[in-house]
Amino acid sequence: MNSILDHAEVNAIVEGRHPEPFAVLGQHPLADASAAALSGSSVIRTFQPHVQSVNVIDEQGKKSALTRVHPDGLFEHVFNTPAGPYRLELANEEQSWEVIDAYSMTSPMGEMDRYLLNEGTHQELYNVLGSNSMQFNGVAGVQFAVWAPNARRVSVVGDFNDWDGRRHVMRAHPGSGVWDIFIPGVGNGALYKFEIIANDGRMLPLKHDPYAPYFEQPPGNASIVFESQFIWSDDEYQEKKKGVDMRERPISIYEVHAGSWRLNMHGESLTYVEMAKTLLPYAIENGFTHIELMPITEHPFDGSWGYQPIGLFAPTSRFGSPDDFRHFVDACHAADIGVIMDWVPAHFPTDAHGLGEFDGTHLYEHADPRQGMHQDWQTLIYNFGRAEVSNYLLSNALYWIREFHLDGLRVDAVASMLYLDYSREQGQWIPNRFGGRENLEAVDFLKSMNILVHAEGGITLAEESTSFPGVSHPTYNNGLGFTFKWNMGWMHDMLEYMSKDSAYRRYHHNSLTFGMIYAFSENFCLPFSHDEVVYGKGSMINKMPGDDWQKFANLRALYGMMWGYPGKKLNFMGGEIAQYTEWQHSGSIQWHLLEEAKHEGIQSLVRDLNHLYAEHPALHESDCDSQGFEWIDCDDHAQSVISFYRYSKDRKRSCVIVCNFTPVIRNDYLIGVNEVGFYQELINTDAECYGGSGQGNHHFLREETPGQPDKQSASGVMASSESAHNRPASLSLTLPPLGVLILEHTGPD
Repeated sequence: MNSILDHAEVNAIVEGRHPEPFAVLGQHPLADASAAALSGSSVIRTFQPHVQSVNVIDEQGKKSALTRVHPDGLFEHVFNTPAGPYRLELANEEQSWEVIDAYSMTSPMGEMDRYLLNEGTHQELYNVLGSNSMQFNGVAGVQFAVWAPNARRVSVVGDFNDWDGRRHVMRAHPGSGVWDIFIPGVGNGALYKFEIIANDGRMLPLKHDPYAPYFEQPPGNASIVFESQFIWSDDEYQEKKKGVDMRERPISIYEVHAGSWRLNMHGESLTYVEMAKTLLPYAIENGFTHIELMPITEHPFDGSWGYQPIGLFAPTSRFGSPDDFRHFVDACHAADIGVIMDWVPAHFPTDAHGLGEFDGTHLYEHADPRQGMHQDWQTLIYNFGRAEVSNYLLSNALYWIREFHLDGLRVDAVASMLYLDYSREQGQWIPNRFGGRENLEAVDFLKSMNILVHAEGGITLAEESTSFPGVSHPTYNNGLGFTFKWNMGWMHDMLEYMSKDSAYRRYHHNSLTFGMIYAFSENFCLPFSHDEVVYGKGSMINKMPGDDWQKFANLRALYGMMWGYPGKKLNFMGGEIAQYTEWQHSGSIQWHLLEEAKHEGIQSLVRDLNHLYAEHPALHESDCDSQGFEWIDCDDHAQSVISFYRYSKDRKRSCVIVCNFTPVIRNDYLIGVNEVGFYQELINTDAECYGGSGQGNHHFLREETPGQPDKQSASGVMASSESAHNRPASLSLTLPPLGVLILEHTGPD
C-alpha cells in the first residue's frame, strides 16, 4: 500500500466506516500537502472493489491510470494540476466500461429543503427524500436521500453496486439529519435499500426507503427506483370538482379490497389495469359515485389487508406499477367516478426492514412502549410531536392527492390516535402535559392534514367511534376538520335492531330513532364496511333473522331505510349481492349467486337506490343539514313502523320514507303529509323485481288508453285533505311486509 493518505484513513474507506467519504473520494486539491512538490496539484481517488484497473478520462479524452493503493479496491492518482471534470474507465478480465464518479458530484439538495424538513412544513418531501431520477449538472442519475439523524454511517446499496455498503457511503448534512448521494447512471427499475450503522456501531438490518414509490413483490422487499411516465387526462374532471361542497353532493361509496373483489381465470387477483376494465364498469352500472380501496399502500403481509403498511408512498406492486394505478384512477375520473383510499397514519408494523428503530433509535416511534406500541395490534405508533415525523405523514397525504389525483382519504383508526389511553389499562399510558387523555400532538397533526388535503380539493373521512367533539367541524371552530365522520353509532344500532326477530322489535324501537338525536352533530357517512362481515360477525344477509324469505326482505328493508336516512352511504363489496359467506381476503365475491333471482334482486335494489339517491336532491342535498329532515311519526313502536320527510336544500322537492319492520302487510296505514295530490312510489323494496311479494300501492296516476302509449301509469296513492300527525293532508298506505317505501308528491292528480 502506497498512498498519501495515512493507513487509518485508507482502512476506514475500504471498511466503509469513514465519517466523511466525500472529503477523501473524488477529486481534491493538494495545495496544503506536506510535500512541497505536490503544491497546486490534485488527487482523484475511487473505491472500486472487484475491478482490475481504473483509468481517469478527462474532458479531452486523455486517459490516466489510477494506482491501486489497497488490495480491496482503493485507487488513487495525483495530478500536477486539477484534472477538471472526468469519467472513470473500469475494467475486469471480461470487459471495460465507463462511469461518472458519484463522489465527483455535489449535492442536489438545497439548504431550504433541509430547513423545511426539520421545521416540519415541507409539503413535497417525496421530491427531496427517497430516490429521485434527475438530470444534475448535465448528468442523468438518481439522488438518494434519507433522514437518519442518529446514524454513524448510511449507505445506499442495490443491484447497481452489488449490495456493497462500502461503495456508496452517503454524505451527511450536519444539523439536519439528512444523508444523500447522487449516483450517475442509475435508472428506472433499480433495486435498492439503505445500509445503516447505528451510532453505537451496530449494523442494522437493511432498511427500505420510507419514501420509495415502488417495491419488489413479496417475498422480496427492496425499494425500486421509479420515474412516472404517465400523462393524465382528467383535467375536465378536476375542474368540475373546484368549489363543490361535497356535503351537498350524492356520495355512495363502494368499498373494495382490491385483491379479492374478483379473481381472473387463473385464480389470481386482478391488476390495476384489469380493475379499470371490470371493477369500474361494475361501479358505474350499479350507481356508485365513489370506489374506496382498502389500503393499497405497500404492506408485507396479505393478512393485514393493508392496514399494516410499510411503504406509505408506494401503491402495492401486487397489482401493477404506480403508473398502472394512475391509469385506474384516470379511468375512474373519465367515467365521473371518484376514488378514495384507506389511509393508515395511526400505526406501522415492526418488520425489521421498516421504520422501527430506523437509525438505531426510536426515530419515527416513541421510545416508551406506553406511548409507542399499540396493545391491540402490536404495532408501533408514530411520534406525532416530532416535526419530521408529522411532516413525513403530511407530505404523504398530499402525495396521494397531488401525484395520484385521489379524491379523498378515509383515515383509519382515528380513535386510537386521539386517545393516549386507547385500549390501555390504568398505568399503561402517559397523560398529556395537562394531565388529560387526549393525544394533543395527534390532534394537531389531524387538523393540519385536513387543512392541507381540503386545500387540494380532496375530502377526508374519519373512522372514529367515540364521542370526541367536532370531528367533522372546521378547524377554525376548534374541530378536527374532517369532511365526514363514519356514523358508527347508527351502524351498530341498526345491525343490532335488524338482528332481532320481528316479534321483539317493538321493544327495541329506540334503536331506530335514537340516532336522530345526534344525526347532525357531525357530517356523517353511514357505513356497512368490511369490519362488519369478518371474524365471525356473519355476512350482511346472515345477520338478518327469520327464514330465507324474511332474511332477504329484512336486508332489502335495511338498505331502503339506509338510503332514505340522512348521511352519505358506504357498502362493502359482496353486500350488494347478499353473499352468504363472510369476506375472505384470499378469495373472491360469490358472483355465481347472481344466477339466483333473490340475489339479483338485492343487487337491482341497490342499483336503483343509488340512482334515485343521485338523481333526487331531497335524498342527498341535506344529508348534513337538520333542515332537510322531519319526523312524520317516530312513535309507532307497537307496529315497528317509522316515517319521515327528506327535503332538498331549497325545500322545493321532498320525499316521504315509510319503513315497516315486521312481516305483516299493513293496510290503510295513515300518515300525515304536507300536500294533497298524488304520491308516486319511487322505491318499494317489496317489489317483485327485487324478489319481494309485490305488495304496495297500486293506484294508477292515469289509466293507459289503447293507442295512446304516451300515457304512462305509475304506482302510488292519492293523499286526501284529512289531517294527520299535525299535517294538513294524509296518505292511506298499504305497507308491504318488511318493506320500505320512498314516495314523492308529483302533482294534484
